[in-house]
Amino acid sequence: MNINEKRTVGDIAAEMPSAAGVFEKLGIDYCCGGQKTLMEACASAGLKPEEVVSHLEQVPPSSRETGTPDDWQKRPLTDLSAYIVTKHHAFVRQELPRLERLLYEVRSAHLERHPELRHLQALVRDLTLELTHHMLKEEAVLFPYITLLEAAAGRTETLARPFFGTVRNPVRMMTQEHDNAGQALREIRATTGNYTVPADGCASYRSLLDGLRAFEEDLHNHIHLENNILFPRACRLEEEVLNSGE
Repeated sequence: MNINEKRTVGDIAAEMPSAAGVFEKLGIDYCCGGQKTLMEACASAGLKPEEVVSHLEQVPPSSRETGTPDDWQKRPLTDLSAYIVTKHHAFVRQELPRLERLLYEVRSAHLERHPELRHLQALVRDLTLELTHHMLKEEAVLFPYITLLEAAAGRTETLARPFFGTVRNPVRMMTQEHDNAGQALREIRATTGNYTVPADGCASYRSLLDGLRAFEEDLHNHIHLENNILFPRACRLEEEVLNSGE
């Protein structure tokens, strides 16, 4: 693929799935900030674009080929929605309660020396509530509509307009909620000093921070699949379906 500084990081990650790992490692926001050009994203991260391009070009060609199981630009949107639910939604539902329990344990033992744990606990609690409601809305409203869209496109039938008007409306809401989650992740990272275990931190403290770091990485990929692939493709598909019925 053509990698240049004027392409958005979201497009690069969508066409070259392995780029997400490069961006993650370099601290480039490719999910909520996916609409920024590579040049803009590098400026935000304090990196030189040519160095980032060099990192991307060093990814083995076999890892950059499209048509692989993780090439979601071509696979059915119904498959992508199901993948997001079974992999990422399931991970959120499993991992956040575990991290909250671990955080309670760490706070009980370390709060006196680490008062920032009080703020960290509030951040994780709020993120849990936000994502719980967010995922329910996707699973109950947005994803089923995307499935109907794809079925209508296959049968070339007229699609009844949904109560929310157009898919762009729930997409706009979900994208804003992604931004909120992204901000919460940044605050969690800042509060934990980039997930640095304090000198007096116990094994549970280390496990907590390792878990939060892994959760951040998974949520970045989760949001990327929706913001940069699922949502744009669904919006284009809806236009095609509605135009075909005119």
